[in-house]
Amino acid sequence: MNGATHVTPENAGWTYSGLRVLTLGPGEEITLETGEAETLVLPLAGSCMVTVGVPADEVAVTFDLRGRRDVFSWVTDFAYAPRDATLMIFSREGGRFALPCARCDNRLPPRYGPADKVPVELRGAGQAARQVNNFCTPEAFEADRLIACEVLTPGGNWSSYPPHKHDEPTATEAVLEEIYYFEVAANPGGGPGMAYQRVYGTPDRPIDILEEVRTGDTVLIPHGWHGPSMAVPGHDLYYLNVRAGPGAERAWLICDDPAHAWIRDTWLGQPADPRLPMTSAAGCEGER
Repeated sequence: MNGATHVTPENAGWTYSGLRVLTLGPGEEITLETGEAETLVLPLAGSCMVTVGVPADEVAVTFDLRGRRDVFSWVTDFAYAPRDATLMIFSREGGRFALPCARCDNRLPPRYGPADKVPVELRGAGQAARQVNNFCTPEAFEADRLIACEVLTPGGNWSSYPPHKHDEPTATEAVLEEIYYFEVAANPGGGPGMAYQRVYGTPDRPIDILEEVRTGDTVLIPHGWHGPSMAVPGHDLYYLNVRAGPGAERAWLICDDPAHAWIRDTWLGQPADPRLPMTSAAGCEGER
């Protein structure tokens, strides 16, 4: 078993958001305690059985996750485990699994998230066109604090554009700690791909990040404007967003950087990117 990605509120230096990515070999299993955090099991590659053990006065439940070949093949199903639960993951054939989580106050029941109930959104236009799988956004799936989605960006396009932030409690903005976890499609010869992520701050709260990212890399966004996420030509880009914060309302409220917000007005009337949608619950365009 490999668990190279393990972001906790403690090692991130914040309060709520976390992420663990596990690689299980064939027939391997792992047992974890969710502690104070509600937790999802999201297959990145492969399938698994997820058993959620709860207090003695409740019955443990098991979910059989079909999963997917990889993040570029189709939209996956997933499982939700509440805080204060025991979580067992078993993979018969092996695979890689993301566990986004958020410290929370309320215990909700364990649940299964079917792939065909995941809203698939096409966002942006032109070179900023991308696909968003809203599997655990406030409108799509109930949770206490956790907000999570997947973004697929065709090679050569920019996501998270225009740059935006969510670090102040206002009527139009929520405070959310955010994690970006990346996977990049290989080239036709099997060589590794790369992408880039930008994060920058304000004079009062400076931060300055421009990082080359590859499969398995993680970028933390404690505050500041973030975007674009740049997919280089020839390499499609995937990233998993994990967000949580202190607000009384579980909401993804953002503020665009005023220097770049005008780009949204240029999207009207632009033709759709023929490469989108890249995936669905039934598979990618080439597999239907």
